[in-house]
Parts: sequence; structure tokens; C-alpha cells
Amino acid sequence: MTNKLNKNERGFALPLVLLLLVVMTIMGMTLVTITSNEHKANTDKDVSQQSFYAAESGIAVAKKWMMDNTSTLSGSQSNLETRGLKFCKASFFPNLKTATGFHFDSKSLNQVISASGDEAKRLSKFSFEYFITYSPNSSGVPTIKTKTVASTEGSSVTQGTAYKSAATSSATYYTIYSCGCNNTASSCRAQNNIIIPLEAVVTLVKK
Repeated sequence: MTNKLNKNERGFALPLVLLLLVVMTIMGMTLVTITSNEHKANTDKDVSQQSFYAAESGIAVAKKWMMDNTSTLSGSQSNLETRGLKFCKASFFPNLKTATGFHFDSKSLNQVISASGDEAKRLSKFSFEYFITYSPNSSGVPTIKTKTVASTEGSSVTQGTAYKSAATSSATYYTIYSCGCNNTASSCRAQNNIIIPLEAVVTLVKK
């Protein structure tokens, strides 16, 4: 009787071990899949965030260019896509119909941020492209729009004199369109890369 029980127990142990092996394999594969998906999601989030920062850098660089080149921001505009605008397209911006404007440029982040070693290598993989145009009208066409703004200036704090004198100036609306990409500017393509579009309205006052 004892021998029969032992044989039955030995026969039951093999299926049980196989069942536990299958369950543990499934659990292990599930854990690996979940970990892999979370890692990919975190990586995509980091890439998207860095591309967003690249687009912000493009707006900052564009503002600096506008301050240094205000005399060129008037008159007729040209089609920037035919002039070499690569990946920052008008179609990325719902309120813009055509990418016409005064100026465009593109750079990798390592060209505008001082870094060395691995950090410089990482920054070189992200880039931005921007273009500057008149702010668009309701039809999405860049159109010159101006407003009159009041300004004040100091003269004297002596009793009996006017401390401030009123004046007026003309301000023109411009819009900077900037796109950040997780690739170099020359290699970025909409179908293969993450591209983050941003825009900023700027008013320039003529003194």
C-alpha cells in the first residue's frame, strides 16, 4: 500500500512542476513586457520633453535675432519653404496657412548650449528650426498689423516741472514659429521623428 502511494505521488509531482514552470514563465514574460513598455514610455517622454525644450530654444534665439535685425523686419515676405525651410512646416500650426516670412534658421542644441563630453553628444541629437513672419490674419495669411502704444519718459523731478511726458509709438505684431526635433536639423523628418511645434507673438515698437 505504501509503495502504491509513493508511485502516485511521484506521478503527480511531474505535472505540478510543469504547471509551476509554465506559470512562472508567463509571469516572467509579463514582467519583462511591462518593464520594457514602461522603459519605452519613459524614454519617449524624455525625448518629447527635450524636443519641447529645443523648440523653446528656437524661440529664444529668434527673439535675439529680431532684436539685432529690426531693420529687416518690414516689407515683402518670401516663401520660406522654397528657400530651404526643412521640417518646421505651416501645417503644424492650425492658425497658419503658408510659411511665408522674413527669416528662418535651424541649429542643434549643442550649437547654442555650452557643453562637453557626453552631454554635448546628447545635445547634438536635438535641434530646432524657426521662422519669423507677420502675425497671421483670420484666414491664416501673415499680414502686417500695427497698433499705437503710449509711452512715457522721465524729464525731471524738480518741483514745478513735469516728471513724465506722454508720447506715442507704433508697434507691429510678429509671430515666431519654432519646432523642436529629436534629430539633427538636416535629418529631421516628420514621419520618422518627434517634432514639437511652438509659437510666440512678439510686438516690436518703433521708437
